[in-house]
Amino acid sequence: MLRIVTAMKARKNLGEILEEVFYKQDSFVIKRGKKAMAVVLPLEEYEAYRRQRDEDFRVYDEIREQSATYGTGEVEEDVQDAIEAVRKG
Repeated sequence: MLRIVTAMKARKNLGEILEEVFYKQDSFVIKRGKKAMAVVLPLEEYEAYRRQRDEDFRVYDEIREQSATYGTGEVEEDVQDAIEAVRKG
């Protein structure tokens, strides 16, 4: 469950928040005023996020390497051709 707490409440109840994150797998958004400033989430969830992020960036890097030989004009032409094909089909 995602819960929202103020920074003051988080500071006063840090131990309780940590227990809820660890034992209940809850997540907390910590706000100061109306602005969300941080998130406290279970370690497993954070690790899964980091693994997915790392994998996504590996894929992006592969795509970037494969497309490094193409110029901007070629890419724009390919995109334009694809748009026209979709509109015709």
